[in-house]
Formats: sequence, structure tokens, C-alpha cells
Amino acid sequence: MSQQIKIKRGYDIKLKGKAEENLQEISLDKYAVKPTDFHGLFPKLSVRVGDKVKRGTLLFFDKHNEYVKIPSPVSGTVTEVLRGAKRKMLEIRIESDGTDEFIDYGKQEIGSLTSENVTQKLVESGLWSFIRQRPYTVVANPSDRPKAIFISGFDTAPLAANVDFVLNGKEKSFQAGLDVLSKLTDKVYIGINSKTTSPALKNAKGVEINIFDGPHPAGNVGIQIHHISPINKGEIVWTVQPQDVVAIGDLFLTGQYISDIIIALVGSEVESPQYYSVKRGSEIGGIVGGKVKTEYELRYISGNVLTGTKVKLNGYLGFYHNLISVIPEGNKYEFFGWLIPSPKKHSFYRTALSWLTPNKEYRLNTNLNGGERAFVVTGSLEKVFPMDILPIPLIKSIMINDIDQMEQLGIYEVDEEDIALCEYISTSKIEMQDILRNGLNMMRKEMS
Repeated sequence: MSQQIKIKRGYDIKLKGKAEENLQEISLDKYAVKPTDFHGLFPKLSVRVGDKVKRGTLLFFDKHNEYVKIPSPVSGTVTEVLRGAKRKMLEIRIESDGTDEFIDYGKQEIGSLTSENVTQKLVESGLWSFIRQRPYTVVANPSDRPKAIFISGFDTAPLAANVDFVLNGKEKSFQAGLDVLSKLTDKVYIGINSKTTSPALKNAKGVEINIFDGPHPAGNVGIQIHHISPINKGEIVWTVQPQDVVAIGDLFLTGQYISDIIIALVGSEVESPQYYSVKRGSEIGGIVGGKVKTEYELRYISGNVLTGTKVKLNGYLGFYHNLISVIPEGNKYEFFGWLIPSPKKHSFYRTALSWLTPNKEYRLNTNLNGGERAFVVTGSLEKVFPMDILPIPLIKSIMINDIDQMEQLGIYEVDEEDIALCEYISTSKIEMQDILRNGLNMMRKEMS
């Protein structure tokens, strides 16, 4: 039975540079897949430098969980395996040959398939990596059967891509993806909001559609899970992003891994923010080159400004990202900083004048405006965290490695994106997302 849920706690950060709904296709030469995009993965290469690959060729897999296989987004040549400290594998770089050769996994009629057939095809093609598990936000284990699969059909993060727009014309593939996922569980949920217009979402069949309205993080799949089917100890749910549902559907309809994805190039430093059709793992510089202002030093972010990853121009789009954000680097400091009132400054608190103009869009940089300090319990974080969980006690329990308390305080339900807004408004400047990830890794290790 569908529900309509009003999220009252949260906060919308209004930034300049929202994407106009114009779409342009870009073909590039350089691509990469990053093992660091997958939590808890220990990569083992399936290719070597100099090898020719096709679109869909498996590049690497998890040596502890061989069902986690990651495919190449393009055909071409493996040019480099970039490693970091202690030979940690950071990137597998590929130069496209422009031929777009692909591995044919074969078309299949979805209606006649069993869950075993579906699982085998998704694992074989590498598209199983689109299905992630809560808790821990890791690639799901195909031997599990989750109590539900959740898909958020809208995004409330700052400058987020419009899901209605990116799904336009992909209704058939999206429904096919839903039909595939329904083979893997008893219940598939889609979260939309009252402004959703996409036929792919509103007319989806074989799923339960729930309506969520309210400020960010109402669009986070973790918030929707919390309000529909909270995760208790021993339970798991799976999550899939809308464009990944399309890719899964395309695999069964065409037999191919179609790596095309629509991304939004956004931010106050983008000349004309809009949407681009690219392939997963595209080089950032090839997308943003010539499209940004050069007045200030810039921060390029794969993902949104709250949870995304800092990248350089020669860096690459994250595996799960559909957004590139460009904002000023926070390397210019003001005398007395936040003490001097200014209409250009933004704050959740009334230390700036922004509370007088709640609909104004701001040009914000990455400056922290202060250093790390102790938590002050004011109740403010709870105002933007729409879960029945206390964020500060949870973070403190992780910092002291108290596993029992972490469980009792609800760590199984929380992911970095759910607590990112708390980190933004926190006066402590403590990196709560990193602490939470450490806690999740600790819990996963303890439960394995």
C-alpha cells in the first residue's frame, strides 16, 4: 500500500549553478574505472597494461568476493594501472579506440527467467555491481535475499540532477530493469515526490510507489528506507540508482552493457550549467574544458558538494556519480571571517544574514571557516537529520569503538550521505562522514 510521507526535518542548501534542461552528447578518448569507488573491495586485475578490451570486458574483481566484477565502459586499450601508497590500486585507465566493440551477453525474455538466471547474468556481465546493500553500502551478496529493494526516484542534494529529465525516453529500459529486480526480492519500492513527472517512475509496474516531500535529505534512499522498512540487526535491503536500473534493463533487452549515462555539470563557476550524455568513467577535463570561469582557483567534485569526491581535471567521473560540481576553492581568507556580516555569506545559523533571504542562491566555496573542535550538544543536528537516531552519540560511539552502543544507536540504517548535512552545519568541523565509514567498516568486519 502506497504512503505519502512528509519529511519535516532537513535543510535545502541553495547554490548557484543549477543545470538547465539542455542535453549534449560528448565523446571522449580517456576513461577510467576506480576500485576506490567500491567500499571494502580488494581488487584483482583481469587485464594488463596494453591489453585490448571491449565494452563490457571485465577489468577487475574482488579477490574475496568474486561476484563483484567491474566492466570496461568502452572499447580500447588499457594504458595504465595507477597505484598509490602500498601499491593500492587507484585507477585502471583506458584509451578509447572509437570502434565501440562490445561483448554480447545475449538478449533474454525477462518474464521466463528465475532469480538464479537473473543473478548469473548480472554477475557474469559485471552489472551486479550496481546493486548495493544496506547496511554498509557495499556491493550486495547474490547469495542473500533482501527483504526489499529501494530506488529513490528524486534527488534533493544541492544542484542534483533532475531524475525526471535523465529518465526521459528510457521508460522501456527502466521498466525492464524493475522487472529484473523484482525477480530478486519480494518487494521493490520506488520513492518519488509530489513534483515527479516522469512516466517511467509514476507508471512503474510491479512496484510500490511512495511519495516523500520535504527538504534534503528527503531524496536519500536511506531516509526512505527508514520511514518505510527500517533495517534491524540481521536484516538487509538492497538499493539501486535510477540510471543503473536502466542499464540493468538494457542488458536484458539488448544483451549489452550500455555504459551511457546522463550527468549534470553544475556549480557557480560553470558558464552554462546543463546536462551531458557521456560514458561512465569519463575524464573530467574532457567534460568541463572551456565551460568554466577562470577568475578563481576551482574545486572539481565528482558528485555533489556534500558527499562528492575531489578530483583534478585529469581525474575521472565516479562509478556511482551523475553529477560534476564546480565551485571556488576555499583558499581566500577574510579578516575576522564570519564575524563580519555580509549578504554574500550563508549559514544554517543566524550568524549570517542568509536566514532573512531563504530563497536566495549562494556562491559558496570550500572554506571551513574554522578548525576542528569539540562537539557542542545544541540539538541543531537533530533538526536536519530525519531519522529517529541521535547523530552525535552515534558518532561518539564510533570514535571510542563501542560496537554494542553503535548497534543500539542505529548504525545499520545510516550511510555517509545521510549524515552529510549534519557535517555541513556542525560547528565542530569534525569529518563525520569519514568517522561513520570507519564505523561501518568496523561493524562489517565484526559481523563477518
